Amino acid sequence: TCPLLHGPCQFCDHLPTAPACCSSRYSLAFLSCFGFIVVYALRVNLSVAMVDMLDTKTDDNSSSSVCPEHKGHSALIHNHTGKVYDWDSETQGWILGSFFYGYIVTQIPGGYLARKHGAKWLLGLGILGTVIFTMLTPLAASLGAGYLIAVRVLEGLGEGVTFPAMHAMWASWAPPLERSRLLTISYTGSSLGTVLSLPLSGLICYYLDWTYVFYIFGAVGLLWFFLWTFFVSNTPDSHKTISEKERRYINSSLKSEDIPWCSMFTSLPVWAIVVAHFSYNWTFYTLLTLLPTYMRTILGFSIQQNGMLSALPYLGSWFLALLGGQLADCLRERGLFSTVVVRKTFSVIGMVGPAVFLVSAGYTGCNYVMAVAFLTVSSALGGFCSSGFSINHLDIAPSYAGILLGISNTFATIPGMVGPVIARALTSSNTIEEWQTVFYISAAINILGAIFFTIFGKGAVQPWAVPGYESHIQ
Repeated sequence: TCPLLHGPCQFCDHLPTAPACCSSRYSLAFLSCFGFIVVYALRVNLSVAMVDMLDTKTDDNSSSSVCPEHKGHSALIHNHTGKVYDWDSETQGWILGSFFYGYIVTQIPGGYLARKHGAKWLLGLGILGTVIFTMLTPLAASLGAGYLIAVRVLEGLGEGVTFPAMHAMWASWAPPLERSRLLTISYTGSSLGTVLSLPLSGLICYYLDWTYVFYIFGAVGLLWFFLWTFFVSNTPDSHKTISEKERRYINSSLKSEDIPWCSMFTSLPVWAIVVAHFSYNWTFYTLLTLLPTYMRTILGFSIQQNGMLSALPYLGSWFLALLGGQLADCLRERGLFSTVVVRKTFSVIGMVGPAVFLVSAGYTGCNYVMAVAFLTVSSALGGFCSSGFSINHLDIAPSYAGILLGISNTFATIPGMVGPVIARALTSSNTIEEWQTVFYISAAINILGAIFFTIFGKGAVQPWAVPGYESHIQ
């Protein structure tokens, strides 16, 4: 009997099983997790480095904080040997948002190419390109803001293929009833990468100088690329060391079809994912790029403290994403809730909860403990979305998951392009009231996205996705 339908199921009756321990699919999950750690380390390190790259004597937005500054207790002196620049708030906004102008371009092509030619080399070379341009960041900055913006756009082009390509790879590797587990292990690398890179970036800036942030994380990216090259295969059939039992288990649970482009773009469940993804990313990218700035200009934390505290929200998000993945699959496997109920519930918790705590954070004033606590809880609750709309592509159209993620991530990249620019324009004077406006906008967009997904989201394979084959997950 099917654990989800509580009755006979032709699919389940013939489905072999394979242990998770030491399996190739879980090895892929952990190595891809390492990859997303690298991806997000390369993406967010500039947010911390920017604090040290600015000339505080000429940049009035960085010269002082609204709240009293926190004095550090380090016996070592802050290293200021890195070159500094006098970029104004508008220029800072464009630099922080420029990454996403490249990122948006390769979303849909990344999903299509990964499905057609395989994801291994597309994802690997995409991240390698980002690594190379990351290591060129100090040189670009010394040449001028325009060069730095150009390099960040090129980094975005490389990273743009990562999520669609990985989704396409999971369409060939993830058995339906293990999707939440495998994908949350894989994609929580993004939260873990943020958790690790923010404090490490702060420490590197403090004890070395900001240029080493880009060199060190670039070197880690090179290490990952070599591991990915030697140990990963596009499909179970092309994997050299996978057991025959696991190969049969994975292949027998998956189906594939031609691409129904028209049906994709006219499907409400697809647009439900797009709207939820766009809404969630507005808050996510606003905090990802500007939280270190808020910590410095409002709460008065030093570069050394800044990275540590800015990482706390993403540590919480990583933990709840992992916990949510286990809980989501447990609820589905035991037949306690249908897939659609699980996806919608986790999405509502992961979008409405952060909205409430984000707005609350704006009213904590200079109560540092409450401010950091509310920001941490806000981002942490967002981790539940990893088992909500974030993997719903694989529920409604598993064969086209990479392409669907490319579509949704294209729209969801827009907040990264315009969010930092709008936020910096709204906070030109760096007052608490200005940041409250930024938080209100993010919260409202989050709630609207949650409502739309709750109304129009689905949990079953759509008829256009697998013609002639009924979903085994309702």
